[in-house]
Amino acid sequence: MTDSFSSSSVNQQLLDRRQRLLGPAYRLFYETPLHIVRGEGVWLIDADGRRYLDMYNNVPHVGHCHPHVVAAVCEQIGVLNTHTRYLHENVLAYAERLLNRFPSKLDVAMFSCTGTEANELALRIARSSTGGTGLIVAEHAYHGNSHAIAEISTEDNTPADRSDYIVTVPPPDIYRGQYRDADAAERYAAHLHAAIDTLDRRGIVLAAFVVDTIFSSSGVIAPPPGYLKLAADIVRAAGGLFVADEVQPGFGRTGRSFWGFEADGVLPDIVTMGKPMGNGHPLAATIAKRSLVEKFASKTGYFNTFGGNPVSAAAGMAVLDVIEGENLQENALAVGRHLQAGVRAIAKTRDVIGDVRGNGLFVAIELVDAGEARRPAAAAAGRVVNDLRNRGILTNTMGADGNILKLRPPMVFNKDNADFFLGHLDEALAAI
Repeated sequence: MTDSFSSSSVNQQLLDRRQRLLGPAYRLFYETPLHIVRGEGVWLIDADGRRYLDMYNNVPHVGHCHPHVVAAVCEQIGVLNTHTRYLHENVLAYAERLLNRFPSKLDVAMFSCTGTEANELALRIARSSTGGTGLIVAEHAYHGNSHAIAEISTEDNTPADRSDYIVTVPPPDIYRGQYRDADAAERYAAHLHAAIDTLDRRGIVLAAFVVDTIFSSSGVIAPPPGYLKLAADIVRAAGGLFVADEVQPGFGRTGRSFWGFEADGVLPDIVTMGKPMGNGHPLAATIAKRSLVEKFASKTGYFNTFGGNPVSAAAGMAVLDVIEGENLQENALAVGRHLQAGVRAIAKTRDVIGDVRGNGLFVAIELVDAGEARRPAAAAAGRVVNDLRNRGILTNTMGADGNILKLRPPMVFNKDNADFFLGHLDEALAAI
């Protein structure tokens, strides 16, 4: 696809340099890639000054370059930044404030720089405390990119790429999944029994079930009520731990609750988070029950040079300030409902929209070819994404078939932004 502004907004020399210097593994979004030079709130601005509504990037959780976060980082980095083997009030104050957002039994915070690191530490703690190595994860999940975490990121690998200690279960998809009835939660949870049996036959002891609590990469699947609780009970009965990956649904994004696991009333053994908590500054955390960390600490220490440094703590504290001060969880709930209602109104005249789902400012629009067959319309989804990009709106696709539009804007996204998107979405769908 080409457009009238491609010659100015995409510099071929930059593309050539990128290929030469970064190699082929790095991938760009969109048929006509973007050269972004600045961010502001919900907007990204390219080298020619054109503004794009960012509906995909959850890293700047409270908005690109939020002035309160920028000021906090600049102030602290002008005073001190060092590792965590010294005492520092910032780190402790942030840990205390963050832990206050969790049930009292989740009472230890261990900081790192990325969600990958947070999940890897969770695996180490789980294996240390249970004595097992076996892991259960959802099909088409994403949890990070280190060797150990890439193995459980089933979005990017095949069964042949996984070790024997990794078993998958289907995400609890009640739109196109195996079960769609009132008993879906129980029937999907039963797959955990089968996964545990598989590990037993292999002579492998279960360590943990690791789950993104809104199944983001599988298609933003809000689990049917009771699923997470049932899953946790099954895993614990087998001696394993329940690890909730909150990198994407956490920090109020779903609107109804601050953490995704809260929607089902389940208490995880370990919770991980990253990306949004520093609004782009590298900050992540593994929150765990003290008894688990004590077992881990009896065998080894933990140190992360940059994880939870004073500047990172200042960024994290500032993000919480903005979430609370600007009522962003409440905004996510209200604007998310407005956004979904608008998409459902469009769906009445656009048969290609098969399903609209999600919570708060985490919404999926599943495109299908025809009626009850619910065949995934991946080509249509790709065309819509690139058409919206040309109209000044940035989103992308997800799911095993690549037919689902993923809407995950910064938390300052408002109803006017939603209406701007809805108008262009209708036109983009009409064009296909």
